[in-house]
Amino acid sequence: MSGHSKWSSIKHKKARTDTQRGKLFSKLARAITVAAKEGGGNPDMNHNLAAAISKAKDFNMPADNIERAVKRGTGEIAGASYETIIYEGYGAGGIAVMVEAMTDNRNRTASDIRNIFDRHNGKLGTTGCVNWMFERKGRIIIDKGSGISEEDLLDLVIEAGADDMKTDDESNWEVMSDPSDVMQVRKALEEHGVTPLSAEISMIPQNIVKLDEQDAKKVLKLMNALEDHDDVQEVYSNFDIPDDILAEMEPA
Repeated sequence: MSGHSKWSSIKHKKARTDTQRGKLFSKLARAITVAAKEGGGNPDMNHNLAAAISKAKDFNMPADNIERAVKRGTGEIAGASYETIIYEGYGAGGIAVMVEAMTDNRNRTASDIRNIFDRHNGKLGTTGCVNWMFERKGRIIIDKGSGISEEDLLDLVIEAGADDMKTDDESNWEVMSDPSDVMQVRKALEEHGVTPLSAEISMIPQNIVKLDEQDAKKVLKLMNALEDHDDVQEVYSNFDIPDDILAEMEPA
């Protein structure tokens, strides 16, 4: 399984066991607000908003919080004005890193992200330096214990609009789709009694860099430092790390 899939799975487990629920909910709300601001407050007409709301619900964010976040985005209630900024750079071993941040202070966030790269054997690059290595896709993770066969699941998701399905790890399947179809595929799954572990829009690397143990540990520190920043929503990379090393990052 490729590094981006491994890291994504660990992020979800860490988030679900995170004691700082307020921090997690703040990031989820910010994503909803920005999506509503950029594409309108109707999730039926705004697939980015639909995906942001779906992700918030996956983490049991209260409905009132979701509604307020949408209204902040549409201007119905007052709130900070956020903008989305993508930072691109490199980590140990030459891996590509993309950071999606949402901020109300561009200069502060840029300085912070640069410092994180510098402190963790990385280098912040220029716009476009690694973007070409990634493809924006809908990504749905399904537990293999969901009670549906692989053949039936493949038929179901392809008919619903998915592009591909493969084994994410020994426990899950990974379904890829066009970003605009991810909620449609999720709905089809749920209508057949299959509840995905997650459904989101992600940046999928088109090539993978395998890391040795020394670089792997440096990369994990960089990824965690970026993820922990309040303004950072998502971090994408193209690393591949041995399972035994990555397992050290698993929540207890």
